Amino acid sequence: MNPTVKTFRLTLRSTTRQIGRVEAFLKKINHFVHLNEIQMHKLMVSVTEAANNAIIHGNKMDPEKRVRLTGEVKPPWLVITIVDQGSGFDHRTVSSPLRKKNLLKASGRGIFLMRTLMDKVDFRRNSTGVQVVLWLDMNK
Repeated sequence: MNPTVKTFRLTLRSTTRQIGRVEAFLKKINHFVHLNEIQMHKLMVSVTEAANNAIIHGNKMDPEKRVRLTGEVKPPWLVITIVDQGSGFDHRTVSSPLRKKNLLKASGRGIFLMRTLMDKVDFRRNSTGVQVVLWLDMNK
């Protein structure tokens, strides 16, 4: 028996104009799971950051490449997977935005925000790109 109660999918072209579609995707999921305002805000920031990173850094804004988002309801978890078609990176080498030299940089906070707001974050590299898996405990 598959523990997934419901699955949601969204495919984006790798242009920054596509980021706006993430909000509608998450609202569709929330119609099913009924997150509170804080949970929804955490999810919105984290998934938007992950999708933005996939488009800009992973796929290098190549409109021929796609970013795929999957939302899976696995009580008590809501699991969002963001997959790009990029060459990958080592998330452990990303410098902390809290370091003095990074405080005034205009970018570089996405992974930090995801790790801060989500209950669990996994980075996986596979043959077709990078997967970021965000876990939110719906019971918190």
